[in-house]
Amino acid sequence: MKVMTMQDLLLDELKDIYSAEKQAIRLFPKLIKSAATQELKTAFQAHFDETKGQVERLDRVFQVLEKKPTGKTCEAMKGLLAEATEVLENSDPGPLRDAALIGAAQRVEHYEIAAYGTVISFSKALGQQEISGILVETLEEEKATDKKLTGASRSVNKQALAAEGEDEEEEDEEDEYEDDEDVEDTEEEDEDLEDDEDEEENDDDDEELEDDEPAPAPARGKTARK
Repeated sequence: MKVMTMQDLLLDELKDIYSAEKQAIRLFPKLIKSAATQELKTAFQAHFDETKGQVERLDRVFQVLEKKPTGKTCEAMKGLLAEATEVLENSDPGPLRDAALIGAAQRVEHYEIAAYGTVISFSKALGQQEISGILVETLEEEKATDKKLTGASRSVNKQALAAEGEDEEEEDEEDEYEDDEDVEDTEEEDEDLEDDEDEEENDDDDEELEDDEPAPAPARGKTARK
């Protein structure tokens, strides 16, 4: 749709948000299932329920405008959700993945906060007080969710660092074990070398002893008779 007026711009932005919320709803079940910490699972579940209510509010807004909500795909949200999916594919379950998921989720929230703030500003400028009132409620929910995720990140980040430290300790223990084995192998090699040297020295002593023994006296022959 070609944007010619502020009313067109408001409608275009609303369709973009509608598409964004619909896309987010499809991803949330994956995020809930993938989160390792209960605090993060709870935060994702709560916002999943809120998002369904936010879509219902947008439906009401389109009813006020007497317009259809469809007709546009939010490419920005599509990219953000692709990044979140990439996090799931490139990390193992645990606090480190949770930390990455919080980052991905907050990027989504920040985009939505900016988008809702924009349409609220447009609707107020157009004198659409009913629409702006509906959307302000959603904006406050998005801000509250962002704060919850920030709070969850504090404990999750600590857990991720603690787990990383434990992994390093295990690696150090494995390295020490390998070093001990190397030392034992070296000691065994040194002992074998010493044994070989001792054998060589014994052989040399035997040879010297043989050299030091007096030569046998010549046998006495009978005196020839004259």
